Amino acid sequence: MTSAVYTIWLRNWKRYIRSKSRMIGSLVQPLLFFLSLGFGLGSAVSSGGDYMKFIAPGVIAMSVLFTSVFSGIQIIWDKQFGFLKETLVAPISRIKIMIGQTLGGATSALIQGFFMLIFTFLISGLSINLGIFIAILFMILIGLAFTSMGLAIASRMEDMQGFQLITNFVVMPIFFLSGALYPITNLPAVLKDIVYLDPLTYGVEGMRYGLLGTSTINPILSLLVIGGFTVIMISLGGYLFNKTKV
Repeated sequence: MTSAVYTIWLRNWKRYIRSKSRMIGSLVQPLLFFLSLGFGLGSAVSSGGDYMKFIAPGVIAMSVLFTSVFSGIQIIWDKQFGFLKETLVAPISRIKIMIGQTLGGATSALIQGFFMLIFTFLISGLSINLGIFIAILFMILIGLAFTSMGLAIASRMEDMQGFQLITNFVVMPIFFLSGALYPITNLPAVLKDIVYLDPLTYGVEGMRYGLLGTSTINPILSLLVIGGFTVIMISLGGYLFNKTKV
């Protein structure tokens, strides 16, 4: 099992590091959000530095989220060029293939998150402390959960355009309703209930606790929710991938 999973992970990793445009492009949108909202909106709602620190965990989570979900497009690419068919008929279980794909996508997402983490520390003035390891733990869980979600969606689709439309339809609400860009304490009751149903909310709040030392949601609860969601998504992704037709 280890050899098969490692081989698939290594293939995805090599494709990622060889695609410089993909690496740079995945950083542009979160960085623009961070700079434009941090300096623009931050000057209106509070002192710019405080607001930039507040949204830093959300922007890092955004980078991990988008890279994770869109890593599922690799499955559709492999379908169209016949590589997936060759992989599925190989003498290894489909669960191992899915685990390798998930780890590959999550690794790419984590690297993107690390880049954004460095940028936010340089720009916002966040202080480095042991809480960064808590933030990294939540980054890993977000990466695994949403990579599995992307693979689950991709396993049921045949074209890249449809995949991008559906994932954008799913990912944008998940991000904007996560409290990444605004505090959730003063939201209307109805909207607050929706925010608390968003699994990314708990990932963002967990990272916020690690980087800032404060959080609206208890960090233990955040860990339990995002951890449970990760297990569910990996199980769902494995089930749907196992149903993929050759």
